[in-house]
Parts: sequence; C-alpha cells; structure tokens
Amino acid sequence: MTQAANPACKRRRALLQGNEAVVEGALTAGMRFFAGYPITPSTEIAEGCALKLPRVGGTFVQMEDELASMAAVIGASVAGVKSMTATSGPGFSLKQENIGYAALAEIPCVVVDVQRSGPSTGLPTSPSQGDYMQARWGTHGDHPAVAISPWSVQEAYLETIRCFNLSEKYRVPVILLMDEIVGHMREGIELLEPGEAEVFDRLTKSDPEQASLPYDIMPQERVPRITPFGEGVFYNITGLVHDNWGFPTNSPVKANRQCTRIMKKIEKNVSDIEKYETYKMEDAQVCVVSFGGTARSAMAAVEGARLEEYRVGLFRPVTVWPFPEAALSEICERVEHIVVAELNYGQMKLEVERIAAGRCQVHHIGKVNGTILKPREIYRAIQEVAR
Repeated sequence: MTQAANPACKRRRALLQGNEAVVEGALTAGMRFFAGYPITPSTEIAEGCALKLPRVGGTFVQMEDELASMAAVIGASVAGVKSMTATSGPGFSLKQENIGYAALAEIPCVVVDVQRSGPSTGLPTSPSQGDYMQARWGTHGDHPAVAISPWSVQEAYLETIRCFNLSEKYRVPVILLMDEIVGHMREGIELLEPGEAEVFDRLTKSDPEQASLPYDIMPQERVPRITPFGEGVFYNITGLVHDNWGFPTNSPVKANRQCTRIMKKIEKNVSDIEKYETYKMEDAQVCVVSFGGTARSAMAAVEGARLEEYRVGLFRPVTVWPFPEAALSEICERVEHIVVAELNYGQMKLEVERIAAGRCQVHHIGKVNGTILKPREIYRAIQEVAR
C-alpha cells in the first residue's frame, strides 16, 4: 500500500514521540479497539489510545495481563473492529500463543512490540532489537509472519497504517517491531488529512449461504472473506485445524490444504508486502545491513565513510519479515563484504548469512548492554573490512 498524495492539501505538522505517532497512525487506519497492559517502553501507546479512542467512538480496555489483552483484541477483530495491542519483550512472549491462534484462525490484528533490552525483565528502559527472531518464530508451529520495523517517527506513523492494511488484506496478525530508540524519539512529522491515507477494509461475504462457510475461498482469491460476528450469520472459529465451516478436522488432506494456504497467502504476495531502502549501493563494495533505530547510526556511518572514499552503502529492510530476500541476494552477487549492525547478539546476521550463502563475507557488530550503536563504532567496522 502507498499513501495517496494530495499536493493541494496542507498537512498538519506535529512534534511527537514514536509511540504517539503509532497511536495517530492506528486511528488514521481505522483502529477502534485497543486492549493492553502497561509495560515500559510501550506504555505511551496505551495512554494515547485511552485518551483518544473514546473521542472517535472507540474502546480502550486495560486488561489484567498480556494474554488476556491479546485474546480481547482477537475477539474485537472477529466482531469486525480493527484492533491493536502494544507491549514490550516479556509481554510479547506472553502474547505468542494467541498470536498463533490469530494466524491459524485468520483474524486480522496489529501487535506493537517496542523492544527493550533483555532477556527476562532485562533493562526495561534501554534499547534493544532482541525480539527480531521472536517476531518470526515466537509462536509454535508453521505460521505466516509479517513484521515491520520503522526507523523514524514519521515512518512509525505511516507504517502503522500499512500494518493495518496488510493485516486486513491478508487476514494475518502483523507485528510493528519498534525499538525504544524510535518509540521515545521526538521528531516533527506530517499527519495525513482525513481521506488522504489509503486505507484497506477487510472483504466480507454478502450472501448468507456463503457467509456460513467462513473459510471457503472465493474464486481467484487466496484469503477467505469472513463476515463479522453479530451480523446475523452463525459460524464456528477454533484454534484447531479446521474445514471450510470452521469446525475441527483430522483429515490429512484438509489439514495440508489449510496449513499450506495460510503460508502461501504471504509467500505468494511478498512483492506486495516487502519494503526496503538502499543508499549509495550503486558502486558499493561494502554493504551495511541495519534496521529500525540502529539504521540511523548506520546511515551516518556510511555517509562518513563515503567522505573518506570508502565504497560503502546501506541496505535497510523496512519489512523485516518476510525478509526482502531477492533484493539482498542481488547485492550479495556484487559486494565483497556485508556488515550487519543490530542491537542484539546476531539475529539478523543469521538471516543475512543464509541469503549470502558464501558469496560474500558477512560480519557483525552488535550490542547487548542497553546502549545504542554509535555511528563511529559502525564506521570502524566498515574500515576494518574495507582495508
């Protein structure tokens, strides 16, 4: 999805935290239900939703814990309401079982994870990117995963809108994988005017007979149209593998069909889902791969290295799951070195190594002590490999 531009429209300017921008983006996308539990460093999202949702006829609920929060979001979404929750690492772990439920039952929802240093309670107010693998593999079993990681407050706003659009379009939980850097950063941003943003609303079935088969796929489509609860049609939803009526099945044929389809609806639409940016990669011999708030330091390091005539560029995945594999694979064919810069012990590095498959050397610079990677630290890593 891309935003619809309107040059004649004078946009509003605002000085916001990344967390506050997420709230604005969610409201723009049509979010009208939020359930959550306070946890640093995401609490400003809950506070913003508590303040602003009642003004637009929405509902805010502070639940007793993160498990119940995710369950409430699923229930609201089944009833046809765009729904969101927000948390950090420990709470994200608690949500995983119900995220898997939403993936199998194909219930749209958005989960914001403002990452902090861990594991366990860790360093609650310090930045980290240690939930990268959890965003993809946190839930048991094979399931589709979409995760998006913004690097600025403006992007947090716009990508929250895109999270809702992708969730509704593909009927899948979508993770906004923020980090504390972006969540608590303040920047001036532009807010879209009403009607200016491109917003996708889920497709439903108008025919009652079709609607009673919630998982029956319309011709030429991959994603089921499910009529919301409360609109006069009765059907079943379960976390068990199910048939087109939504009832549990032990049929190997039906199980294979369903489990394959929920994976393929993402795999076959990667070109619509993935998003990435490159900077000065045209003649680069060294590529820095970085995401989220750390990519800001990486960009500064690349600019500094260019001034010293190092042939280096930046590859920044915005959609971190599914990873923009084809784009990075092409880069691996023509660079000598890749430096992965991230605030963890090497999680994205593993994915980059898999894609590189020995065609270039992959190096890593990371931190797990609750401090940011500074541009000069990434610059030194560039110097070492470019000699």
